[in-house]
Amino acid sequence: MSPPPRSATVPRPTLSESQKALDASVAEARRMGVSLSCAVLDVRGDLVALVRMDDASFLTVSLAEGKALSSALFGMPSSALGRMAASPFFASLNASVQNRMVPAQGAVPIVREHRVIGAIGCSGGAPPQDEAAAKAGLAAL
Repeated sequence: MSPPPRSATVPRPTLSESQKALDASVAEARRMGVSLSCAVLDVRGDLVALVRMDDASFLTVSLAEGKALSSALFGMPSSALGRMAASPFFASLNASVQNRMVPAQGAVPIVREHRVIGAIGCSGGAPPQDEAAAKAGLAAL
């Protein structure tokens, strides 16, 4: 059986685009003087690319992915999910993804042609620094 035609696949950030975004996020982190982990996920929450800067804690990897997952699934910045995170709906959805969502500031959705195709999330600095790095990555796309 042959794979479906390319047009039938779900749009997602390419590896090349993701690496470009991560390079911009790292540059912004260096400008701010922080060490971050940043992740690009597709809209299903599958990892496309990840970077962990030299002095970033190992914990920042899963936090960056969790922020990006939250942003991708809801199609909004992870910072906007604070109140929703206390709802039974969010808890149920988070349980369905093995509690990997992190509804904290630091991720932004990637939108192409008015459709969410993924998200970029960063962790390791103060929440506004994480978000600034994610936004720098998004701007590079």
